[in-house]
Amino acid sequence: MEYSSSAVESAILELSKLPGIGRKTAQRLVFFLLKTNRPEVEKLASAIVDLKARVRFCSQCFNVSEGEICAICGNTKRDPHTLCVVEEANDVVALEKTGEYRGLYHVLGGALSPLDGIGPNDLRIGELIRRLRPAPGGGDSGNGAITTRNIEEVIVATNPTAEGEATALYLAKLIHPLDVKVTRIARGVPMGGDLEFTDEVTLGRALQSRMPI
Repeated sequence: MEYSSSAVESAILELSKLPGIGRKTAQRLVFFLLKTNRPEVEKLASAIVDLKARVRFCSQCFNVSEGEICAICGNTKRDPHTLCVVEEANDVVALEKTGEYRGLYHVLGGALSPLDGIGPNDLRIGELIRRLRPAPGGGDSGNGAITTRNIEEVIVATNPTAEGEATALYLAKLIHPLDVKVTRIARGVPMGGDLEFTDEVTLGRALQSRMPI
């Protein structure tokens, strides 16, 4: 169904381009905005424009940042010997919330997916390998970021999907010759979950990743 108002139809079309939002959800959002007072809608529009104007990707790890390097890369209290590789910047947020990791990050910008036409050259894999190789004549990044030339361990934290697994294996093959330890985040039964309703692959991985207590 198309609406008689071209403005309404245009707003629905643009919102439906966002990930996870279909036409019906876009319609609900548009009519919610129509009922919202103008200052609130203008604040939303301003925030979106401000987002594009001020936020960029960190020149070292490719996390979101308002400067050349992000707060994590510029934090000298972080462990410079470990590097956690994730698919997207929102994965950094999820890991930081745990409070369990104090090293550095590298955001790939996705995962390998031949069916979708996403190959190694479409991700920030080359940049990752360059961060791991010894720097000739020293290791100063030159931009205030913590140097990552002395990385001892790379933690691959790609998603537990077919694409994430393929990416993890591909990275391991590239990193092992650099004499850097490569580990993969453990996968298992979620807290509060029942074994009866857990799929076989997850249960198998949980058994493989068992630890002493």
